[in-house]
Amino acid sequence: MSERTGPLAGVRVLELAGLAPGPFAGMMLADHGAEVLRVDRVAAVERAGDRPRNDVMDRGKRTIGLDLKSPEGVSALKELARHADVIIEVFRPGVAERLGIGPADLHAVNERLIYGRMTGWGQQGPLASTAGHDIDYIAVSGVLSMLGRTGEKPTPPINILGDFAGGGLMLAYGVLLALVERGRTGKGRVIDAAMVDGASVLFAMFHHGAQSGSWGPRGTNLLDTGAPMYDTYETADGEHMAVGALEPQFWAEMVTLMGLTELPDRDDRANWPALRERLAGAFRSRTRAEWEAVFEGSDACVSPVLSAAEATVHPHNTARGTFVRVGEVTQPAPAPRLDGVPEADLSPATRLTDLSSWGLTREDATALRDKGVLA
Repeated sequence: MSERTGPLAGVRVLELAGLAPGPFAGMMLADHGAEVLRVDRVAAVERAGDRPRNDVMDRGKRTIGLDLKSPEGVSALKELARHADVIIEVFRPGVAERLGIGPADLHAVNERLIYGRMTGWGQQGPLASTAGHDIDYIAVSGVLSMLGRTGEKPTPPINILGDFAGGGLMLAYGVLLALVERGRTGKGRVIDAAMVDGASVLFAMFHHGAQSGSWGPRGTNLLDTGAPMYDTYETADGEHMAVGALEPQFWAEMVTLMGLTELPDRDDRANWPALRERLAGAFRSRTRAEWEAVFEGSDACVSPVLSAAEATVHPHNTARGTFVRVGEVTQPAPAPRLDGVPEADLSPATRLTDLSSWGLTREDATALRDKGVLA
């Protein structure tokens, strides 16, 4: 694995193993140059052996196994933390403290350490100690109630809003904030990244409308499939096209290219069902490929709904390098892009066998391995 480059080069991150949102936050930091050391369970690292880890969210990282339930493992983690800038912790509230690796414990050895904590419910509140998943966090945040079609029950998306956008991405953002502040104060911060908070703030745009009444029940509004000009339509071959012709000029170009005439006024909501029926009938008359040819190069705001595999070979994505091949897996390239910054090292994660730069001598590491504390 080559030397790290990018805006976060020189920043060292300890990522305590956890479910997807934690590794995602670590990936976002590693993608932009941070040196991320994933601290996993001993058994997990021994089971993986020397094989590169092809999990996308482990790219650009190194891994070790450490028994954090043993005094020796806790002491070793404190030594690693002494040489780190950031730690990512995803346990339930109180677990890290019981293990002896909570914020106070690690700040005692490194006051500059940024301690990033991510949970579903946050570090305090009536639900803080209870279990949950993405669907629960977006439900209590009010977000889930706004997702779905009219007349149908709320429809959760895959776990992007709570876990990844509201959790992992918000934690990575918090780390960047704390790094900026530490540049002024010289001291680290404790970050409380709660998925319920993150999901809520993602929907900031809609709260005023929901309270004022200008944003109605789910599935009846301009951006939630209520409007015929912002929806998906099935094609003759069972595929779909996505329509986002919100502005009048885009709508005019779309209906012209589709050959639709004598349409009712789209600004009158009473006409929306009839307009949707006309559009649906028209889209069903041709295949997706035929519609792609019709709209190619236009400003109609109509696009094919691609599968994940198709997206990797779409001409626009290919031209931009939106997807890359790492090891055995085609995956999204790092985002966002910074002008003039070299491409990130996206090598699959491998074991780190020399911890001397992290404060553990070869002799110390050998002793810990012999006791089964370190892998």
